[in-house]
Amino acid sequence: MTPSPVAELLSREAEPRNSPLVARTFGEARLHTDGDVCAVAFAPDGTIRSIDETGILLHWNAGGRRLTRHYLSDLETLWAFSPDAGTLASGNDDLLLWDAIDGQLLARIPQPSWVTAIAFSPDGRTVASGHDDGSVRLFDVATHRLVGDVPAFTKPVSALAFTPNGDRIAAAGEVRAIKIYDAATHKELRNLASHTDRIAALSWNADGTILVSAEWDTSARVWRPGESDEPIMLLNGAADQVVLATFSPDGQLLATADSDDSITLWSNPAAATVRSTLRGHAAELRTLAFSHDGSRLATAGNDRVIHVWDTATGKLVAGPNQHGKHQLAYSPGAVPLIASTGASRLNVWSATTGEEVPPSGDGPAAAVAASADGRWIAVASDDHTIRLYYRTSDVSVARVLEATKPPLGALAFSPNGEHLAMASQSDGLVWIWNPASPQADPELILIEAADGCTLEAVAVHPNGQFVAAGGVDVLSTGERDGAVCVWDVPAKKKLHVFDDAATALAFDPHGRFLAGAGLEDKVFLWDLQRGELAFALEGHQERIHCVGFTPDGNYLVSGGDDCTLRLWDVLSGRLVVVREFDSPIQSLAFDPAGAFLYTGNGNTTVHEISIAGLLDD
Repeated sequence: MTPSPVAELLSREAEPRNSPLVARTFGEARLHTDGDVCAVAFAPDGTIRSIDETGILLHWNAGGRRLTRHYLSDLETLWAFSPDAGTLASGNDDLLLWDAIDGQLLARIPQPSWVTAIAFSPDGRTVASGHDDGSVRLFDVATHRLVGDVPAFTKPVSALAFTPNGDRIAAAGEVRAIKIYDAATHKELRNLASHTDRIAALSWNADGTILVSAEWDTSARVWRPGESDEPIMLLNGAADQVVLATFSPDGQLLATADSDDSITLWSNPAAATVRSTLRGHAAELRTLAFSHDGSRLATAGNDRVIHVWDTATGKLVAGPNQHGKHQLAYSPGAVPLIASTGASRLNVWSATTGEEVPPSGDGPAAAVAASADGRWIAVASDDHTIRLYYRTSDVSVARVLEATKPPLGALAFSPNGEHLAMASQSDGLVWIWNPASPQADPELILIEAADGCTLEAVAVHPNGQFVAAGGVDVLSTGERDGAVCVWDVPAKKKLHVFDDAATALAFDPHGRFLAGAGLEDKVFLWDLQRGELAFALEGHQERIHCVGFTPDGNYLVSGGDDCTLRLWDVLSGRLVVVREFDSPIQSLAFDPAGAFLYTGNGNTTVHEISIAGLLDD
C-alpha cells in the first residue's frame, strides 16, 4: 500500500528535532523512545517493534538500532500488537487497526463504549476488545466484522487473553472476577472469583492448562481452570502490586512485573520456582514481550527505554548502558575522536567527519577517558580490566590493565598523559598507572580514597600531582551523605576533605577550583586555595550527572536528568545560561580550542554544541 501524502507528512513531522544549538549528533537513540512505551513485540525475525504514547511506531534491530519510524496517532490510550507483530490495534472510543509494517491505518471501528482492554487471537485473525460497560467484543481482523458480543461484567473489563490454540478467551473485570468463554460459541465456561483487588493482566501457558493473573494485592495467581475455580498457587513478591504477566511461547517461563519496576522470571510458576529477578527500570513498567524462541524478553514502560534480557542468564543484552551512565571522552590529534560508552559497547567517531572509526565496537565499555596529548584512550570493561589504546593510525591496543573486581568506576588521565587514575567502586580504592610503563602493575593505590565512601568520581589536577576522589556514604557513617578528598599523590597524603557527596568531579584549567555534582540537585564549587566551599549552586530540578569547565576556565557547565545544560560564572557563581535538550545529559567533554561542547546523552547519542552559540543564544 502506498503511503498517503498526509501519512508521509506526519512521519516527517515525527522525526526528532535537535535544538538549534546542536551542530551535529553522533550515534542513534538505541531503544530509547520519545514517549512512555505502551507496547512492544518481537517479529519472527528477532527484530522489535514498539509504540509509545505519542503515537510513534518504531522498528528496531536486535542490537537496538532504529530501522523505521512512523507517526500513527496520539489520541489512543491502549495499544496491542498481534502475535507476529504485523498488525497493531489501538483503542479509545473506537477500535483502530494498523499495519505495523508501514504504519497505515487499516480500519476504524466505532464502539458503543470506551475500549479498556485489547487482545489478539494466536493466529492474529481475531481481535477482542474489552469495554467500560463490561462487554467483550470480537472482530474479524481481515473484514473488520463483529463476530461476537459478550456481556461479561457489570463493570469495565481490565484484561483479556486468548489460549494459545485460540479456543477460549479469559476476561478480567473490575468486579474482581475472571470469566472464561468459548471463543467460538461465546458460552461461559468458568467464573474464577477468588480475588481481593484489581486484575491487571492475564496470560495462558502453551497448552492452555494454566492461567496466570497479575493482581494488585501483591500476588500473581496461578489457576488450572479445567480442574478448579480456586488458584493453585500465589506468586508473592515484595511489591504492592503485580502489574503484568506473560508466558513465553513454549510455556517454559513466566514473566511478571511489579510496582517496584522489577521483573521476575518464573521457571515453574505452579511451584513458585524463580529463575531470576531483573532490575534496571526507573519507572512504571507497561509491557512485556518474549521473542518467538523464548531466548529474549523485552520490557518497557514510563522510563522510555526498552530493555532486552537474556532469559537464560537474566543479563541485560540491549537497551541502556547496564554498567552505568553514559560517559564521554574527547581525544585530540590529527583526526580528533569522540569516544562514548552510551550503547554499552565502545563507540568512537571522527570529530571531523562524524563517521565511526576504530576501535568502535571493540568490546564492552563502562567508562572511558582520553589523554589531552591525544596518545591514549582508556576503556573500562564490564569485568575487572581496562583496555588501553595507544593512538597510532589504526588505534591499536597497547595492553590490558587489571584492577579489582567489577564494577570499575570513573577514569581520568593527568594533563600530560603520564598517569591514568581509576576509581574502584567496589572497594574504595584509586588505582594509578603509568600508561607508558611496560609493567601492568599500578604505580600507586590510594586506600579509602574518599573516607569510607563508595567511589563515584575521580579527577586529576592540572599540575598532575593532585587527585580528587568523591563518592557516597551509603551507610551514613559520618552523619553525612558522602565526601570528596583531594590527595597529594607524591606525598601520599590528603590535602582537603569536603563533607559533601559527589558523583562527578572536575578541576578548572587553572587549578584553583574543584567542582562536584552533588546528590541534592546542587553543584558544588570548592576553592582549593582557601580549602573551603565557594558556592553551592542550585537550579537543577533532578539528579546532576556531570560537571566540567570550559577550556578558558571562565564557566562551569553542569548537566543532569532534567535535560538541561547550565552555565555558571566561576568567579561569581551566577547562573548565565540554561538550555533544555531532548534527553538527560550524563557526561561532558570539550575540544581543547573551546569551540565545542560534547554531551553524552541518556538516549545513547552525543551532541556537538557550539559554546559561542550557547552563550549568545
